[in-house]
Amino acid sequence: MTIVNKFDISRQYKWAYSFCPSAAVSIVVRLVIAEVFERRFDSVAKKMLCSFAIAIVVAAANAEQCPLYTYLLNKLHYRFNVKPKTPFEEQTNPPNRFRCPNPKFLLLLRCNALPKIGEETMQPSKGRRKVGSTPAGAGIDSAEKLDELLISSAICNGEDLGPFVRKTFGTGKPETLLHHLKFFARSKESEIEEVCKAHYQDFIHAVDDLKSLLSDVESLKSALSDSNSKLQSVAAPLLSSLDSLVEAQTVSKNVDLAIGAVTHCVRVMELVSRANQHLQSGNFYMALKCVDTIESDFMEKTPSSTLKRMLENRIPAIRSYVERKVNKEFGDWLVEIRVVSRNLGQLAIGEASAARQREEELRIKQRQAEEQSRLSSRDCVYALNEEEDDEFGSGPESSDAGSSGGGLLGFDLTPLYRAYHIHQTLSLEDSFKKYYFDNRDLQLTSDFQVSTMTPFLESHQTFFAQIAGFFIVEDRVLRTGGGLISKQQVESLWDTAVTKMCTVLEDQFSRMQTANHLLLIKDYVSLLGVSLRRYGYAVDSLLEVLSKHRDKYHELLLSDCRKQITEALSADKFEQMLMKKEYEYSMNVLSFQLQTSDIVPAFPYIAPFSTTVPDCCRIVRSFIEDSVSFMSHGGQLDFYDVVKKYLDRLLSDVLDEALLKLINSSVHGVSQAMQVAANMAVFERACDFFFRHAAQLSGVPLRMAERGRRHFPLTRSQNAAEDTLSGMLKKKIDGFMTLIENVSWISDDIPQGGNEYMNEVLIYLETLVSTAQQILPAKVLKRVLRDVLAHISEQIVGTLCGDLVKRLSMAAIKGLDVDIQLLESFTENLTPLLTDKEAREMKKAFIEIRQMINLFLSSHPENFVNPVIRERSYNALDYRKVATVSEKFRDPSDSIFGTFGTRGSRQNPKNKSLDALIKRLKDVS
Repeated sequence: MTIVNKFDISRQYKWAYSFCPSAAVSIVVRLVIAEVFERRFDSVAKKMLCSFAIAIVVAAANAEQCPLYTYLLNKLHYRFNVKPKTPFEEQTNPPNRFRCPNPKFLLLLRCNALPKIGEETMQPSKGRRKVGSTPAGAGIDSAEKLDELLISSAICNGEDLGPFVRKTFGTGKPETLLHHLKFFARSKESEIEEVCKAHYQDFIHAVDDLKSLLSDVESLKSALSDSNSKLQSVAAPLLSSLDSLVEAQTVSKNVDLAIGAVTHCVRVMELVSRANQHLQSGNFYMALKCVDTIESDFMEKTPSSTLKRMLENRIPAIRSYVERKVNKEFGDWLVEIRVVSRNLGQLAIGEASAARQREEELRIKQRQAEEQSRLSSRDCVYALNEEEDDEFGSGPESSDAGSSGGGLLGFDLTPLYRAYHIHQTLSLEDSFKKYYFDNRDLQLTSDFQVSTMTPFLESHQTFFAQIAGFFIVEDRVLRTGGGLISKQQVESLWDTAVTKMCTVLEDQFSRMQTANHLLLIKDYVSLLGVSLRRYGYAVDSLLEVLSKHRDKYHELLLSDCRKQITEALSADKFEQMLMKKEYEYSMNVLSFQLQTSDIVPAFPYIAPFSTTVPDCCRIVRSFIEDSVSFMSHGGQLDFYDVVKKYLDRLLSDVLDEALLKLINSSVHGVSQAMQVAANMAVFERACDFFFRHAAQLSGVPLRMAERGRRHFPLTRSQNAAEDTLSGMLKKKIDGFMTLIENVSWISDDIPQGGNEYMNEVLIYLETLVSTAQQILPAKVLKRVLRDVLAHISEQIVGTLCGDLVKRLSMAAIKGLDVDIQLLESFTENLTPLLTDKEAREMKKAFIEIRQMINLFLSSHPENFVNPVIRERSYNALDYRKVATVSEKFRDPSDSIFGTFGTRGSRQNPKNKSLDALIKRLKDVS
């Protein structure tokens, strides 16, 4: 540390430093010193000049820190015996002590003696120009010339010579710099001398003025000294009091600082205590808020270093502790929410099932109302439908009722939201979001694992309920979590879940061979879709998978129904069903609309059908309901045509074939055949019910279903049953018709009560009708009777045309006429069963034998060949049969051997007409 550094630049030196801020100040000081000693100035002038020089050197030394200035300053102190001032002395001594008494002297020095370098208005002197133009010598190269020019220019302009001095001494050639400095000093000596000569008189006058003021100054000095003594004597107590006051103020200030520090520490400790209480009570958010307040508002201002170190150590530990606790709670919540999700999914799907059941009940009531309206029933019943409150909620609106979960549902999102809130407070929001999404994604992946230990039929409800509950929870978190999970993330999870569920369904459906199992899974998946559609999830892909397996399901369903129908038919005993109670009647008759009257019969009631009919009806109805159940709630609104198509297949391909097989293999008696025919008639009414029931379940108006009604799908089995019954009856009739061999065809006696065979046939027919009326419907009985009567007619005609009858007498024809009259009488006696028109139609069954008898009983048989008469009266006769019977009916006397006895007698006109008929028929043939 140099001596110059001990002096501060005070205000008295600032004006001096403004004259020469460069290294040239040393030259100026030397010139002033030389002038003082050569001119023999008086002491006052010497001191003023020396003070001025010292001021310049001190200012420059403190500004530039150059050892040269220190050397000059010490030299001045030694030459003028001036003691260097300490900073304290500079503060106590006013700057006016060294100020020039004459302002003109300052102006002189400022303008002439020490001109400011760099001002544009000042021109360099002649000496300066000489210095700038003096050559350095002929032996210096261009680089040295450039350095000399730069040094000369810097000296003339008053620039900083420090770099040049360092460079000169560094190169070891200071002669050039010293030469230029000496030359510059000599050039300034004449200027300083001229200035001093020009202002010498003014300076002397100024000194004289100062001397004249010396006495006044001395008196003023003594007065000031007295005043100072009095002031000090008077102010001594005051100064003592002031010292006490200052000391008291210092103590008070220290006390205030101490109180403030204690108060600050107390507030910090209160916050610390509050944070501890919150930590103990588990209120981590408030604890973190207290910690944040301590850290942001109090830690930096805490005066106690011990307390501050404690806070710096414990605050991160508290945050780590809170983070561990909430992460543990969140982990426990992740474990618990899986169980809760499964229960939640089961509850949601159960609620959807209950809602579907209510819709079905409402739809049934609507169908009943439509049926009443269709039947023009005026006794309408009106009821108020009161729907129960949905405890589960109907979707997102109910789920938004509480942000922390549903109380009735038993799941709570408070641990999740608290963990999320705490991580937000810890500025770990993004990491927690990622942590939450990754864990939920892993849980969903785990939920996709299908157990191989248990059949999928047993575990599918748990499987789908777990997924449903998962996305119900995620929907709640999305709506109330404050950005914990985004909609895109939920949709990504849902897309993954849908893809996995579709894969599982495809795999499981491909393995299933039971329609009921497939239907159970389909119903549960559709309920899953209904439940999650409430929350805005797209379930179309799942429904498409279900629709894709529609054909397979119905094939399996048809296969199951085929087995059930086969078992039901094989168990049939071909006996009428006995119903002892009304509920049996309702279950077996009314439920399938098989009744022919609205009057409830008396019990016990014997139905016209066997147990096969209600059993098969139940199977078909179950098929319809299963088909509708599979087709409904699957995204397809109009599915009646699909249900109708598969119903036609069931009736035509399954039931009809099973009945045909039964008829062809298991019917061995008339009673069995009659029962099967009766069953077929009941099945015809049941088929109408089947299509109406399918239309009702499909939501199609009955009028549209009736408009598109097809033919009876069991026509083949119905015809087979009636044909079988007719065939067996014909066999029975054929047994009685064998008695026709006992008829005397050439007898002249006419049987009064008819032939024996006809009496037997009539007895059997009457017994048959009385029995069949209890079982067979009228239209079936009429068809069977007509077929049997036609068979009787054919048998009689066949007998007449056959080899059994060689000749026919008129008595035999009249006997046949009596037989046919008995048949006609039998037909007419069926009046309760037949109307007059139907009786006339029934007689057409044996019209062939009737027309043949009428032909041979007529007077002119040859009218048969008359087209008009034949079309009107004999249109059922075949001319070949007529020719055959006519040959047998010809009178024997008309033969060749009979002409000998009657040659001369007149021929019978009827025989003549018959001969003409025979001749004409032979010509035709």
